[in-house]
Amino acid sequence: MINFKEDEKLNVLNHSCAHLMAQAVKHLYPKALFWVGPVVEEGFYYDIDLGDEVIRDEDLPKIEKEMKKCAKAAKNIVRREISKEEALEMFADDPYKVDLISRMDEDETVISCYTQGDFTDLCRGPHVENTKQCRYFKLLKHSGAYWKGDKNNKVLQRIYGVCLPTQEELDAHLADLEDAKMRDHRKLGKDLQMFMFSDVVGAGLPMWLPNGFTVRRILSDYIMNKELAQGYIHVMTPSVVSTKLYKISGHLAHYKDDMFPIMERDHDEYCLRPMNCPEHMVMFRSTLHSYRDLPVRIAEIANDFRFEAGGALTGIERSRAFTQNDSHIFCRPDQIADEIKGVTKLILDVYKDFGFENYSFRLSLRDPVNTEKYFGNDELWEKSEAELREVLKEMGVPYYEALGEAAFYGPKIDVQVRSALGHDVTLSTIQLDYQLPERFELEYVASNGEKLRPVVIHRAILGSLDRFVAFLLEETKGNFPLWLAPKQAVVIPIKAEAHGEYADKVADLLAENGVRVSVDGRNEKLGYRIREAQTSKIPLEIVVGDGEIADQSVTVRRYGRKEAVKMTLDEFLAAVNEEINSRSLA
Repeated sequence: MINFKEDEKLNVLNHSCAHLMAQAVKHLYPKALFWVGPVVEEGFYYDIDLGDEVIRDEDLPKIEKEMKKCAKAAKNIVRREISKEEALEMFADDPYKVDLISRMDEDETVISCYTQGDFTDLCRGPHVENTKQCRYFKLLKHSGAYWKGDKNNKVLQRIYGVCLPTQEELDAHLADLEDAKMRDHRKLGKDLQMFMFSDVVGAGLPMWLPNGFTVRRILSDYIMNKELAQGYIHVMTPSVVSTKLYKISGHLAHYKDDMFPIMERDHDEYCLRPMNCPEHMVMFRSTLHSYRDLPVRIAEIANDFRFEAGGALTGIERSRAFTQNDSHIFCRPDQIADEIKGVTKLILDVYKDFGFENYSFRLSLRDPVNTEKYFGNDELWEKSEAELREVLKEMGVPYYEALGEAAFYGPKIDVQVRSALGHDVTLSTIQLDYQLPERFELEYVASNGEKLRPVVIHRAILGSLDRFVAFLLEETKGNFPLWLAPKQAVVIPIKAEAHGEYADKVADLLAENGVRVSVDGRNEKLGYRIREAQTSKIPLEIVVGDGEIADQSVTVRRYGRKEAVKMTLDEFLAAVNEEINSRSLA
């Protein structure tokens, strides 16, 4: 997907097209007044006051038609600089422009405007030279938007569009947008009955339906088994805790605005936890540890809660209740490098299992200018940042650095994965922390009997299970590999009465081998039942009839393929077991 905001040429082209759209709207709606028309990642939009008029879907083609006329007129786009006084006089009848001009800096005495034919608007620019350069565009959608984003202000009409240099590029981009719609995890989650939301339950609070919960359970088992093989111990901690815990950790001071409101009970204050690292600190502190005990790797599939802004909620990708594949490694300073290497290798191993290839490592550092939002002193920050940088170099892992992306208690390594929709998603993270061990007064006994502070490595491999499922849905369009599919097979008897008993036999055999299977023996046409299995994206469609009963075989078709393969029951069972056990991506 194209980022129109970051691409310099497309940015200029789309901002120019926003003005073209405004000119067309002014022709069709002479009383229209315009607020702002910026370029965004997806193209451009313009916020417009149409008085009592309301833009509807059927109005977009009319605006496009007028835009084509304006583009065909091939008017030069002319920049002119005027004084603040001249600008106020020119736009005296436009309260939106007067507001913009009045809020400009006092030293901004010269204001630029751009004219194309009969349309002039304030703008810093730059623009293309002529309206004919904006010929290849498409208006995508419309919505309401509060003036200045303030719900107390008037609702303006916002029209979104996109512009590209050629018709071929526009057609290709529109095809990509259609593909993106089909990949949207919110649509797929609803169609495949994975999860749901309800206003009665609350915004941003997902409910996992049987299909979705099955996938979550498989992912949980998968990553926990990986962790057990590497010496992790799993725990469970409460989702509601006393605020005393977060006062010690510092989260209450630094994270309160992103937390649910505090509850007062029995002369104490409680809160829904936004993360579970402080509880793991308390767990570690409850036992006396020798230097020989370290590292201690505590892991949890933990439910956490954050009060995300309503406008930021995005299905299960960003919600207010989510589950983290979280862990905290308590180690000696001399163990830091080996532990981070071990976590990095685990991340790469998991990504190989899922076939992820389009990812990069980001070293997320403290903002050296605005240090007030971070814990600790400069020396510790410089030390921890240098240690992470050195480990990445030792492993030969390509990475880039990003200032201001660190956690408030320490720097981190984030693995940024590019999704099928073009989003840059953080799936995995490794964070180095000297601060929380200090705040919780964690100790271990050194070889000489001295009590020393351990270092904590925070790490999440799958990150949020919810976000991971969203990512997988969009990557696969809901076509999960066999080992992960919520329902792996459906047995379809050609005629329920004649072939139902054999269909049940096949299903029972598969179920005994751990395959998630059902029988569709409804009194419906065979083609209808096969199409429904395809719509549900069940990987294996097993059709049985007289021929299959006669030679104890099955006819199998994979989702998305036209050809069907006939094989004996034993051959089929062996092939299915091999594919599931190897976690094949085929």
